[in-house]
Amino acid sequence: MGFGLVVALVGFVVVVGGFTTAVEATNSVEFCTSCHSMEINYEEYKKSVHYSNRSGVRAACSDCHVPKKNWLSEMYRKVIAAEDVWAEMAGTIDTREKFEAKRAEMAKREWDRMKESDSIGCRNCHSFGAMDLEEQDKLAQNKHAGAEGEGKTCIDCHKGVAHKLPRIH
Repeated sequence: MGFGLVVALVGFVVVVGGFTTAVEATNSVEFCTSCHSMEINYEEYKKSVHYSNRSGVRAACSDCHVPKKNWLSEMYRKVIAAEDVWAEMAGTIDTREKFEAKRAEMAKREWDRMKESDSIGCRNCHSFGAMDLEEQDKLAQNKHAGAEGEGKTCIDCHKGVAHKLPRIH
């Protein structure tokens, strides 16, 4: 093996290792809520079924907001998420009032992303095939029984499941 190939291989390992470490570090709830504006979302999330539930399974921010399809989609999502970091640093959403003024816009962007991905963040844990419809109330049974065949995805019906719904004017 030539020296250049060894350097390239070591460089590749360092870059991939660095990226993987960075992705894991930025997937933590602690990282996600380190911005002042995300404390608002964190308080809402702590009141949701994704934080506290009978099964004891807790979804982290990244479980819903960072698709686990492949590392390219994860990397892309991290780049897009930098928008929120920039908005915090630029002072666009750094107070509760500013955050609330942007909530509808941010929610719509997230809902569109989830719709486009067939709610992959939800499907990391939930699937129509694994649902026991008999254990659901009648309304949920009826909705879930036809949803997949109608091309519905989770976010079509479950907006506001972890965060407060925005006021739409």
